[in-house]
Amino acid sequence: MVDEAANRQAFGVQQHFCETMGAPITARICAALAVSLDRTTRTGARILDWPGEPTADALPLRTVGGLHALDLAGVAPELSRVFAGEVVAPGPVQTVLRATFAVHDDALLAWLDGPPQTNEAGRSAVLMTGLTEVARRYGLPLDLIEIGSSAGLNLLIDRFRFDLGGMGVGPADSPVVIRPDWRGAPPPAVAVAIQSVRGVEIAPVDVRDPAAAERLRAYVWADNPDRMERLTRAIAMIRAKPVALEQGDAADWVEARLAEPQPDGVVRVLMHSVVWQYLGAERQARIAAAMAQAAAHATPERPLAWVRMEPDRAIAEQQLWVQSWPGHDEPVKLARAQAHGAWIEPI
Repeated sequence: MVDEAANRQAFGVQQHFCETMGAPITARICAALAVSLDRTTRTGARILDWPGEPTADALPLRTVGGLHALDLAGVAPELSRVFAGEVVAPGPVQTVLRATFAVHDDALLAWLDGPPQTNEAGRSAVLMTGLTEVARRYGLPLDLIEIGSSAGLNLLIDRFRFDLGGMGVGPADSPVVIRPDWRGAPPPAVAVAIQSVRGVEIAPVDVRDPAAAERLRAYVWADNPDRMERLTRAIAMIRAKPVALEQGDAADWVEARLAEPQPDGVVRVLMHSVVWQYLGAERQARIAAAMAQAAAHATPERPLAWVRMEPDRAIAEQQLWVQSWPGHDEPVKLARAQAHGAWIEPI
């Protein structure tokens, strides 16, 4: 059922998230869109007539991604002044957005076709926090399988260097060092040995394609140049040595991976970040059922773990949950985190 008021309100919700996460430029654009959207363009009409759940579908982020792409391409000078923080008053920002929608309707419309692709390598620090707990529990190498891998940035988790509250993990010479603001005691000093990393994505992004790489950059908020720099370095790492990323359905893939023989002395770990909401109830149920079936056969020699970073939208933050078999059947909330991994607060 179409609900124009709810679709407008989604931009206000995203404005709040952006303000909470220190992104005033993106927040300002979202606030202006909530007011300026109309049906004089196909893009505006499609947004206002959005039939799904706009926040779960990340409708505001699809829209802002399209606008940022125009900014990065240098084809909308007045819009670029908004992204540069030079135009800040609500009225002028709304005027610029209306004009941009009118001139670039075709380009913006295409950005509504799919959800934002994961473009934040910082989230891997949150996942690594969970992996340190799995390593502590079992003391074994990890076989990582990830769903919703997008361009495969998290699949570089064994090649990134992490500083988690003073505890170093990963190769010291990595071109990408991820050092979140750690709000609490550091995790236990344990060795994290990653044996393999594989991922699946329904619509994988090939960052060897310059256009695809630019699309990823467009999803990085203009407020965060440090994130843009980290993304650029991660893309270079994948181009130099590709990751094991497959195209496929998440539920099909998880079922197939969990059915593979698991060698002794290895923990198989399903991990994901900010993807669960996009799967739908049927895929969620299938993945949970496949994990339950595999968990029933887990042993101390062949453990199974589930590490997930997913949002609590009521408080505009992410939560890290870790569950493993045998011995830790119930999920444990290990940490709270900012959506891009800028800070991590262990619980």
